[in-house]
Amino acid sequence: MKYFHEKIEAKWQKYWAQNQTFAATNNSEKPKYYVLDMFPYPSGAGLHVGHPLGYIASDIVARFKRHKGFNVLHPQGYDSFGLPAEQYAIQTGQHPEKTTRENIARYREQLDKIGFSFDWSREVRTSNADYYKWTQWIFIQLYNSWYCKSANRAFDISELVEIFRTEGNTNVDMVCDDGVELFTAAEWNSFSEEQQQKILLQYRLTYLAETEVNWCPALGTVLANDEIVNGVSERGGHPVIRKKMTQWSMRISAYAERLLQGLDTIDWSESIKESQRNWIGKSVGASVDFVIPNSQFVISVFTTRPDTIFGVTFMTLAPEHELVPQITTPEQKAAVEAYVEATAKRSERERMADVKTISGVFTGAFAEHPFTKEPIPVWIGDYVLAGYGTGAVMAVPCGDERDYAFANFFKGQQGMPEIKNIFNQDISEEAFGSKEGFELVNSDFLNGLGYKNGTKKVIEELEKIKQGKGKTNYRLRDAVFSRQRYWGEPFPVYYVNGLPQMIDAKYLPIVLPEVEKYLPTEDGQPPLGNATDWAWDSVQCSVVSVQLIDNETIFPLELNTMPGWAGSSWYWMRYMDAHNDAEFASADAIKYWDSVDLYIGGSEHATGHLLYSRFWNKFLKDKGYAPTEEPFKKLINQGMILGMSAFVYRVVLVSIKNNDFLKTTNIFVSKSIRDRMVHEQNWDNNSLIELAKEELKGKVDEDELNKTAGIIFNELHVKVDFVNLADELEIEKLKSDSEFGKEFTDAIFIGEKGEVIIGTNDVYKVRREVEKMSKSKYNVVNPDDICNDFGADTLRLYEMFLGPLEQSKPWNTAGITGVSGFLKKLWRLYFDDNGLIVTNEEPTAEMYKSLHKTIKKVTEDIENFSFNTSVSQFMICVNELAQMKCNHRAILEPLAVVISPYAPHIAEELWSQLGHEGSISTADFPLVNEKYLVESEKEYPVSFNGKMRFTIKLPLDLTVPQIQEIVMADERTIKQLEGRTPNKVIIVPGKVINLVG
Repeated sequence: MKYFHEKIEAKWQKYWAQNQTFAATNNSEKPKYYVLDMFPYPSGAGLHVGHPLGYIASDIVARFKRHKGFNVLHPQGYDSFGLPAEQYAIQTGQHPEKTTRENIARYREQLDKIGFSFDWSREVRTSNADYYKWTQWIFIQLYNSWYCKSANRAFDISELVEIFRTEGNTNVDMVCDDGVELFTAAEWNSFSEEQQQKILLQYRLTYLAETEVNWCPALGTVLANDEIVNGVSERGGHPVIRKKMTQWSMRISAYAERLLQGLDTIDWSESIKESQRNWIGKSVGASVDFVIPNSQFVISVFTTRPDTIFGVTFMTLAPEHELVPQITTPEQKAAVEAYVEATAKRSERERMADVKTISGVFTGAFAEHPFTKEPIPVWIGDYVLAGYGTGAVMAVPCGDERDYAFANFFKGQQGMPEIKNIFNQDISEEAFGSKEGFELVNSDFLNGLGYKNGTKKVIEELEKIKQGKGKTNYRLRDAVFSRQRYWGEPFPVYYVNGLPQMIDAKYLPIVLPEVEKYLPTEDGQPPLGNATDWAWDSVQCSVVSVQLIDNETIFPLELNTMPGWAGSSWYWMRYMDAHNDAEFASADAIKYWDSVDLYIGGSEHATGHLLYSRFWNKFLKDKGYAPTEEPFKKLINQGMILGMSAFVYRVVLVSIKNNDFLKTTNIFVSKSIRDRMVHEQNWDNNSLIELAKEELKGKVDEDELNKTAGIIFNELHVKVDFVNLADELEIEKLKSDSEFGKEFTDAIFIGEKGEVIIGTNDVYKVRREVEKMSKSKYNVVNPDDICNDFGADTLRLYEMFLGPLEQSKPWNTAGITGVSGFLKKLWRLYFDDNGLIVTNEEPTAEMYKSLHKTIKKVTEDIENFSFNTSVSQFMICVNELAQMKCNHRAILEPLAVVISPYAPHIAEELWSQLGHEGSISTADFPLVNEKYLVESEKEYPVSFNGKMRFTIKLPLDLTVPQIQEIVMADERTIKQLEGRTPNKVIIVPGKVINLVG
């Protein structure tokens, strides 16, 4: 009976689907275990072999936990709103929903083929109205909430209104916008409703504000920082500029300290935690106000070194700072405006990363030192960011390396004084940035003090003159929540006199309308402005307005949509109760599943999704909906599977005319030919040059060809689909490809022997290189092909076998044959050509030992997420059992269960053939019996004068004299000694035997 993976895998995938084998219940008496993958965006390219890596690991854990008696929730869904589908809609007119639906069907087909134990009955799609209904509902909860600092949690906005009504805002410690004016209860009660609404917007956890954003004109939308790479959009590579826009924002900064403290309570990698700590960026210091004389303007700065205030030599504002146009003098206006415009073309990340470039412009304005009253010149510089701190810094060149470089770069120019030194240290060569080992000088009342005492003293004095105070600051900024896109969650918002109002939750979901065009409107409105018919339950809508059923007044709608991270910021909770129409998840379901026990996904989400989801979870806990402070107890970041790219070498003819003429030919040389020419520096290979000239005849001026100096090579990626396991290019297959092969239809290939390849007379070798697996590098390996050729179980085992889960490792299809052979060898333990050969005979002690070593190893490996070493142990075990000719049920039955999490299809078939009903997934995982692991014998190395000559297996209970007697009588010892008597026999029981002399 042979092993046919195609039939076996199709059979059991059908069985799992029909019987909903992996469906979890919300009311089981079993202990729960919730294992989750970061759900995918369904791109049109489908999956490559790198994508399933984390899914396979999580699936192994899920299957193992079921074997161990847990009620396992292992769901899957799709983060299905996204820019790629919208861009495709703009290009083709095809609705993003249709593109997304087709892509999901392709993903589902591929995922099913790999045999994952997902509970598909709980599938969610963030672009489905029954899902984003609850995303809209959470947005409304955020809008109707404020954050109390003293209680360190969010409360309903109605409670804030009551505080204002009875106390005003003078005694409440709350998170709000900067510059909020104080008012009494009487004043609040005298305000109009419109005034009150404007004030409340300054406290709400989601709010409208004019914000510096990353604007991409080509895409017509705002981009998050993580959607920008090297100053251009990640999608399409379009330029991105900074501009101010009125946007919805999330007040994530209110949760900065809780986000920071929570990192100490979760089992995540230290690198991810550190990324979030740096992103949150807690700093302790002081805020200081610098007055602009003869004006109403004040420049507020935050500094972690208030002790250096007497060293302030100049001030630097972010080019986007709101005071820049107001304080710039007429003489400096042109230079300042040009600099501001240039800076707007650089992203914040680019500016932060560029530590070498020094640039700036003097505004012509001066601020006043709070103590000395001396004038301090005010500059602008792109190393200061408007969104970090106050967007202004007090520059102390003697104590800060960047300020030091800036001051020296502009030394002698208008508005740049000499550097003030306030340390008893030499600063002639560099700034003194240490907080230790100095005394302050030239610092008035701070003279003689160090960092700690100086900081304390200056804060006291600043508070006395009411020009500063002690403060804790965070780098974390509020998250912009608006996108000028079509394909996203609509906001449940309409406007009354320009102020936002929430549409009543009873009308949710606010469903995306149909539009003819997916681009912004002609007057610059977002794509939703193109809608002509936008209606949902109980609500009548026109192009940009809403009329509630109980109100005849027409109000304009919000036309922006939510960002891509909205739906992914709470999806793990929807899985707990995916079909609940009345609430986003029932209290009972949330209480039972609690939080995610194991979360697996990429580290690239460290400061995006992983931060936003923690924020939303903490907010939902404050509101009584989430039971825990943190959503994900343990996080594992899988490494990448890298591609093995293939390259061919195209001949380029070099002419001596103008010393720079290059003409590309359609001739390609094999790797060894190119390597030999490079090694020998032989660029004037006459035969190759003549061939190239012949190929270029009629295409290039003949005079050019006659003045050829030599050849060089252009290296081109070629699809790995056209390269066999011996790194040989399959030329005919390449040329016959309808798309990629067009460029090579008339190509001439020169093989390893130096001959033009005609038929099979020679072979063309490509160069291989490990790179990121990417469609653009033509090194993508489709998992469907591996499943078809070798089987899904082979793919699963091989991906785990490649190396530790967290590390990146190269894919090599040639290595997969060994894993495929292992499964065939496993199969032969159970079957011969005539069928099942399993017996009920009692196994030997060695058979039990091999099995229980494997049980112990695999149990420990799965619990420690060391999946690669389990695969090695399976191979060792099967080899040992094969050598022992083991076909004993007492060994092979538990072995099938042990291997089931890794290779579930073959395990199911073995289990069924052994006479069991149903799925192996319900079988108990075998327990290790330590008695089988107790060693009764030891294979001793026997050495002569320290050199090992042979080994001998002896019982461990022998005494030293008994061991010596046996060894001395051994023929191999007699042969080594040649009649001599050793001077000394060293025996360490259980370890070594050494004969000396």
